[in-house]
Amino acid sequence: MNSITYHLLRFTIVLYTFGLGHETNLVAQTSGSVLKEEEVIVSRNVMIPARDGVHLATDIYQPAINGKPLSERLPLLFHRTPYGKSGQEEQARYFAARRYVVAVQDIRGRFDSEGEFSKYHRFDAVDGYDAIEWLANQSYTDGQVGMWGTSYGAHTQADAAKMNPPSLRTVVLNQGGMTNGWDHAIRQGGAFELGRELTWAFQQIPAEIDDPVVQALFAQENVSDWYSALPLRPGLNPLSIAPNFEAYFLNELTRSDYDEFWKGIGLNWVEYFEQTADIPMLHVGGWYDIFLRGTIANYENLARLKSSSIRLLVGPWDHGGNNRTFAGDVDFGPESAVADFYTDFHVRWFDHFLKGQATGVESEKPVQIFVMGGGTGEKTAAGRLAHGGYWRGADAWPLPDATPTRYYLHGDGSLQTSASAATTSSTTYTFDPNRPVQTLGGTVSGRLNDGAYHQRERPDFPGGISPYLPQSAREDVVVFQTDLLEQDIEVVGPIKVRLFVSSTAVDTDFTAKLIDVYPPSTDYPTGYDMNISDAIVRASYRDGRTERDLIEPGQVYEIVIEPFATANLFKAGHRIRLDISSSNFPRFDVNPNTGEPLGRNRRWIKADNTIYHSTERTSHVVLPIMHPR
Repeated sequence: MNSITYHLLRFTIVLYTFGLGHETNLVAQTSGSVLKEEEVIVSRNVMIPARDGVHLATDIYQPAINGKPLSERLPLLFHRTPYGKSGQEEQARYFAARRYVVAVQDIRGRFDSEGEFSKYHRFDAVDGYDAIEWLANQSYTDGQVGMWGTSYGAHTQADAAKMNPPSLRTVVLNQGGMTNGWDHAIRQGGAFELGRELTWAFQQIPAEIDDPVVQALFAQENVSDWYSALPLRPGLNPLSIAPNFEAYFLNELTRSDYDEFWKGIGLNWVEYFEQTADIPMLHVGGWYDIFLRGTIANYENLARLKSSSIRLLVGPWDHGGNNRTFAGDVDFGPESAVADFYTDFHVRWFDHFLKGQATGVESEKPVQIFVMGGGTGEKTAAGRLAHGGYWRGADAWPLPDATPTRYYLHGDGSLQTSASAATTSSTTYTFDPNRPVQTLGGTVSGRLNDGAYHQRERPDFPGGISPYLPQSAREDVVVFQTDLLEQDIEVVGPIKVRLFVSSTAVDTDFTAKLIDVYPPSTDYPTGYDMNISDAIVRASYRDGRTERDLIEPGQVYEIVIEPFATANLFKAGHRIRLDISSSNFPRFDVNPNTGEPLGRNRRWIKADNTIYHSTERTSHVVLPIMHPR
């Protein structure tokens, strides 16, 4: 089997897996003959000037035959990264061999580029614009630039698109491009994404250290030791050896109000949607990816505002796991992975939008989502729960066939479609910030253990406390669950938890976690509590407040918690469960309950938190239920 036939066969499988293509399009899946990747010519460390005189190191890959670059002017694919441009060489060569010029650039202040790095800085936008236009004007390009990248590589695309560079023609944003870092990814509901942000800094700082002695000393620091040392004090923590890292981290930690810092172009897309380039975009997300909320919001807003083709693809993936069948300890079956996501999947998109070829993209539904669930529930050979799933195509998000359905919390711990008949009913628990609930998977960006896991505390995850019991056994986790389901229930769309609460403290947190409860089985004798989605709200930022507003102890408030959207089939014989608590550590910083300035507190106190579930105070969760297939 020759190379072209092989790639076509693989691609046919992917197309039909998604329901994205047609047999008649298969003849147009490649952009001409595939060249030899070993003949790609690489010009390393081309220093592209930014408008302020800083030069950005860029490796440029040109397709070649017999050692000579192709004479034709070609579209250019561009990737900007803080992680070292050499890490993209394999993908760059792959694209170049399919007749694209490819440029990979270290962003400002990282590796071979000049300047000083600051995470999510405004320069990511202006540098992207300058580099795109410089590259588009080179003799080897046809003036068209497409961008690709995951995570920070998606953020750089979004930032460039906000500047509307004339030569940018399309982007593929995989699991990145924050709508608003204050609302998700960095902060959420007033809380701070501690585990992700601190761990990222620890992982990236070594590239900033030139002194081998200092580097060796830093390597001895264990990031998990510093989770519980929050709040970090300026100059009194390991980040202080890289002042630019310490500065942005402390800004994120202490600036809890939605101010001009959070409206900056590198941290925000909400403020810049109108001015964003009107170009074809593919927004790719994962149900267990930290940027999911932004991925969906970006699609919804830009599809509404722009005339170009704006698409959404969401699979059962953790951060960067598009080509894997599993996320955490749960497997979703062979159809869940896009095996060639980082190769032919991208080529098909770019061939259509940069070369005008019919590749099947033009006939796909604008929304493609993977519905988790429906599997055997057995343990796979790799030791993971076989949860299964299937793909759905749709014309819009949220899916119009989904019906918002209320499930009410009851005093006996049940979750029912009918409201409580009790005139007074409540559940009170004590939240001790010195003993927080352990983070067990979820949308944590791989800096912790992201994905789906059995909700039983464990010693190999940070924050666990012996004897490592199921979280449902904790006195500060309040469980509400349905009876055993008599039929399958397919939940697809946004989730909203509305609670009536009070506290003995002037500030505290409330968390909500949606769980698919498996019954006991041979492989899982005690069942399996699979996390589906979760979120947090700090009481002082209730009801979408953008400025801190402390609560009155004992007063009842209505608060809304919005776990990330999901798509899951709860099978007959399972239960739908909602866990309410007040911490999720070390994913989020722990509320000290004192009302002191966030990120600067020195005291911790216990809080008695109450959830109300009566005829007058109807705490409930709204689940989008699909009509039977």
